[in-house]
Amino acid sequence: MKTLNDFNFKDKKALIRVDFNVPLDENFNVTDATRIVSAKPTIIKVLEDGGSCILMSHLGRPKGVQAEFSLNHIVPKVSDILGVEVKFVSECVGEKAEAAAASLQPGEVLILENLRFHSEETAGDKAFAEQLAKLGDIYVNDAFGTAHRAHASTTIVAEFFPDQKCFGSLLAQEIESIDKVMKTGEKPVLAILGGAKVSSKITIIENILDKVDHLIIGGGMAFTFIKAQGGKIGNSICEDDKMELALDILKQAKEKNVQVHIPVDTIAADAFSNDANTQEVDIDKIPDGWEGVDAGPESRKQFHDVVMQCKTILWNGPLGVFEMESFAQGTIELGNSIAEATKNGAFSLVGGGDSVAAVKQFGFEDKVSYVSTGGGAMLESLEGIVLPGIAAILE
Repeated sequence: MKTLNDFNFKDKKALIRVDFNVPLDENFNVTDATRIVSAKPTIIKVLEDGGSCILMSHLGRPKGVQAEFSLNHIVPKVSDILGVEVKFVSECVGEKAEAAAASLQPGEVLILENLRFHSEETAGDKAFAEQLAKLGDIYVNDAFGTAHRAHASTTIVAEFFPDQKCFGSLLAQEIESIDKVMKTGEKPVLAILGGAKVSSKITIIENILDKVDHLIIGGGMAFTFIKAQGGKIGNSICEDDKMELALDILKQAKEKNVQVHIPVDTIAADAFSNDANTQEVDIDKIPDGWEGVDAGPESRKQFHDVVMQCKTILWNGPLGVFEMESFAQGTIELGNSIAEATKNGAFSLVGGGDSVAAVKQFGFEDKVSYVSTGGGAMLESLEGIVLPGIAAILE
């Protein structure tokens, strides 16, 4: 796969698809700059080679041109992070954009206006992609968060750079991290899947059963498995129509010698509230009127033992309602276990919205091997789908 290191950008204009879809407050200040910081190594490599960067991104889901979604709002933050005075042009295609790109000097950075001000972007329009392609000499895709969409700037534009295209360092890292879990990881390999619903993880589970040695099922989806096996789960969340599927997953896992670990106890609450009354109960004996909201102490201990014996760890989804302080302990202790295993030499990949939020909230970001920047893209990769944005560079 072609990466930045296969090119020297001296006197070249790099057209870089970044994912600067960052959260803004009511005064249009960036409240979480993770995605901008993640793109920095790619941009700096081009500038240090003696090239210039033309950055294209979307922001939000505008309906046509809407000032509040202008990428102009993030220019000061990007300038600050890169240490370079970043230029901005209020268009992404057409004469204005072409003139701004043409006048760009080596060492300079230009941000184009929001791609999604044009409906052609999400439609994957070829003529629109061709207009974007006019702006640069080499196409670099560094936007993992949008790699699962066949949009003009993430996929179609690559057709106009048959030999002059590559992955940015962030996207290359994402691909390598997922490959480590799915293909090249040192055994034993462990996948931890949490979150509320089995239905949203079915394809992932089916795809990874051939690749893992251990599977921890936690969070709300565990109750579907417990009820399917005849347990009493009180008022806990459950997908009754997926119980047969849960039993089938356990059967498949057994046939493939995958050890499945489901919580044995839970913290049960009498209301979905941080101030609810709680009790520790066996997970298959939850009283009526009570619901499981976190992994119990015995489950945490068992999960810790599993984590410590594994060399490659994927974590997708929390073990409880971690947003409420009273029910965060299971997720925090799991994070501690993964951090300890990582320190001892295991490779750990965290991905998917809620687990990434938990990792940030509880300070595990620097204690795991890699935190994925793309929710949907990460999940589709784990389902075994070749993402269009990645395929377009490999072709």
